[in-house]
Amino acid sequence: QIRLLESGGGLIQAGGSLRLSCTSSDRAFDTYTLAWFRQPPRKDREFVAAIRWSGENTHYADSVQGRFTISRDNAKNTLYLEMNNLKPEDTAVYYCAADRRTGIWWRDAEVIARFRADYWGQGTQVTVSS
Repeated sequence: QIRLLESGGGLIQAGGSLRLSCTSSDRAFDTYTLAWFRQPPRKDREFVAAIRWSGENTHYADSVQGRFTISRDNAKNTLYLEMNNLKPEDTAVYYCAADRRTGIWWRDAEVIARFRADYWGQGTQVTVSS
């Protein structure tokens, strides 16, 4: 069981920016497809963004497209989520997740359905005030 550790959450005013990080000590981290999910208060967990093991492909939920950027630094075993122009509806616990199947990616229309979260982090709270 690999460990994923998120950081960077906090309280921010609407229109502000935050950067979340997710680190791991797993040696195979650089082969995994990685993703961010979030769970707003009293709602189900939802997909936010995913990135291919190489970083060359990404996919976003419509609700964050153009505002959020997912990236990774495999040399540092770290996944990032840059969040700009934050809105109150972005308030949620944010989780990173890893699909351990090596080197896979899918067409845009298939990413959300095919991503398999084999590992989860513990989550970091993001609260956006209006």
